[in-house]
Amino acid sequence: MIRVLIVDDEPIARETLRLCLEGDREVTVVGSCSGADAAAIVGSTSPDIMFLDVQMPEVNGFDLIERIGTAAVPVIVFVTAYDQYALRAFEVHALDYLLKPFDDRRFHAALARAKQQLRARASSTVEERLLNLLEERETSAQPYLHRFVVRARERSIFVPAEAVDWINGADDYVELHVGKDTHLLRERLADLEGRLDPRQFARIHRSTIVNIDRVKEQHALFRGDSLLVLTDGVRLRLSRSRRAEFERRLTSSPRAPADSPQIR
Repeated sequence: MIRVLIVDDEPIARETLRLCLEGDREVTVVGSCSGADAAAIVGSTSPDIMFLDVQMPEVNGFDLIERIGTAAVPVIVFVTAYDQYALRAFEVHALDYLLKPFDDRRFHAALARAKQQLRARASSTVEERLLNLLEERETSAQPYLHRFVVRARERSIFVPAEAVDWINGADDYVELHVGKDTHLLRERLADLEGRLDPRQFARIHRSTIVNIDRVKEQHALFRGDSLLVLTDGVRLRLSRSRRAEFERRLTSSPRAPADSPQIR
């Protein structure tokens, strides 16, 4: 039996989907809930297919995917009222959706495609498409990155930008330093710099970007270079050529004056 979970904040919408699935002998509905309860139910029922409403008040469809990870459910069919971005994004990334209100023919076509996708075991491809969708949503919704998607072997880790202490890069890779953890991303440091909020991050060396809020002290060195000491004790070099721009950003950032680093 194919295990199906229905996630929608409207009880009538959930019941409509349940009735549409009722006559299918290959399917069993293992749960029906709102977005706020969905993560726990996904964990306890391990559904094969999830019909997921996009626009929900407490936890929307995208938030849920970020919570559970893109590999938690093999196949997702998005359900949405009219939403220009959602329709375009789903079509671009070849992810199926149902537009409310939908008829029986459209529903059964979506269900048939979901079954076919499940049988093909193309979960890695689907996961890639979901990741691309989430990343596109991040970059299109706001001018700067506020979350990194770190891809591990069997999961994806979502790292808030504000949690990153500093970043160093070499060739086509960067390392995100988050407390005691280090995450590797395939991206050039110069490209990443352009997607970070300049009020929060500053390039201090050809291979280093720092979160301005993590800088505790600045010590002068020879020939105009400086040494930055972060709140966790990490020491980073601020090159002479980037010192003026760093100090300008430091004074114009939204930090409280009392939090400004000591300059020695």
